[in-house]
Amino acid sequence: MLTDPIADMLTRIRNTVRVGHSFVEMPTSKLKQGVADVLKREGFIWDWEVVEAKPVSTLRIQLKYGVNGECVIQHIKKVSKPGCRVYSQKSEFKPVLGGLGIMILSTNRGVFSDREAAKENVGGEVLCEIW
Repeated sequence: MLTDPIADMLTRIRNTVRVGHSFVEMPTSKLKQGVADVLKREGFIWDWEVVEAKPVSTLRIQLKYGVNGECVIQHIKKVSKPGCRVYSQKSEFKPVLGGLGIMILSTNRGVFSDREAAKENVGGEVLCEIW
């Protein structure tokens, strides 16, 4: 049993980027699918899909690499942890790496990047920072 499945997801992505594989697989959940969808909308990954299997379905994420083989995801950091949750209002959003990165938030309307949450005028729990 995992105490923090999002931290496990981010660690799997970080390790896969370091090795240079084209995709990463993990057990799926709606929150992980929401995070993967935000990564796709913001251009950090190519695509994601749910592979139905017994006993657990799998989330497969296709990572994005540049022309010279460099990965688009350079840094991925978990912000909110089970022992110390971090919440942010729309007025408290600060640009990540001068606007080149994003924060992923879990809100009452779903999972959004900081830019999308600012447009929707919502705040929430800050899950991670990516650049």
